[in-house]
Amino acid sequence: MKKNVYALMATVTGLVLLFSYRTSTVPASTSALADTPSSGVATVPKTTPSPSASGTASNGTSTSTTQTPSSGLADGTYTGQAANTRFGPVQVQITVSGGAITDVQVPQYPSESGRDQQINAHALPVLVKETVQAQSAEVDMVSGATYTSTGYRTSLQSALDRARS
Repeated sequence: MKKNVYALMATVTGLVLLFSYRTSTVPASTSALADTPSSGVATVPKTTPSPSASGTASNGTSTSTTQTPSSGLADGTYTGQAANTRFGPVQVQITVSGGAITDVQVPQYPSESGRDQQINAHALPVLVKETVQAQSAEVDMVSGATYTSTGYRTSLQSALDRARS
């Protein structure tokens, strides 16, 4: 009986220690987006899209008059509708020049906790780079950032829809 009590206490103590162990911590100063509030903007340097890239189609409203026939995207800056995710909204803004996506910014993304900041410091630059390369919303999800990736793709498609006319 006494052995059973000790075994139970040891098991409970082990479980408490296991669940209280923090597997990773990143100081706020090492995160690229740590000091950026949720209304901040995440960007990566502008790059020139590949000539073979093509956009995807959908209906939307245009805020510009210039349009390139090959991609169907009108030049200008377009902000997609914010996509709500489990951890907060994600919103994407694209700049189209010469019918190609030349810049992508993320004015809204989850950044309330240190974990959100850590995940998005890695995921957003990857998503932005892939968007400029793919010239569409057909970008790969970032492992470990499923909710952000899904919200990003939804908002990006909304911005692309607005760029098409």
